[in-house]
Amino acid sequence: MDTSYPREDYLPMTSHKRVSSPTTVTSAPLRDHLIWSIFNTIYMNFCCLGFVALAFSVKARDRKVAGDVEAAKNFSSKARCYNALATAGSVLLPILLVALVVTGVLHLSKLAQDSVGFFSSQFGASDDEDK
Repeated sequence: MDTSYPREDYLPMTSHKRVSSPTTVTSAPLRDHLIWSIFNTIYMNFCCLGFVALAFSVKARDRKVAGDVEAAKNFSSKARCYNALATAGSVLLPILLVALVVTGVLHLSKLAQDSVGFFSSQFGASDDEDK
């Protein structure tokens, strides 16, 4: 016994022909950037921007499902901005940190080489005696 609902034999017949009108503008599907937000959240970036982006992505998806396209676009735009900031921070901050460490090590090695000459100088016999 088939108990599935709605039954296909009781559905009204609908026409599958598309009527195109010149004023209909088709737009690209709304992107909520959820996968990018999840990646940024898991990566544990600077100031938890990935988590903020994830919140806006979920809000954008909820608004898209509810049919509020304008609010979904607004939340999607905010999610994209926070994701871009999180990604830039996650990439640029470690590069900046490595550059600063390398620069500091090079500077300290130059100072150490210059100080070796200063501390390795021999004092003469006349310098050690107190008269």
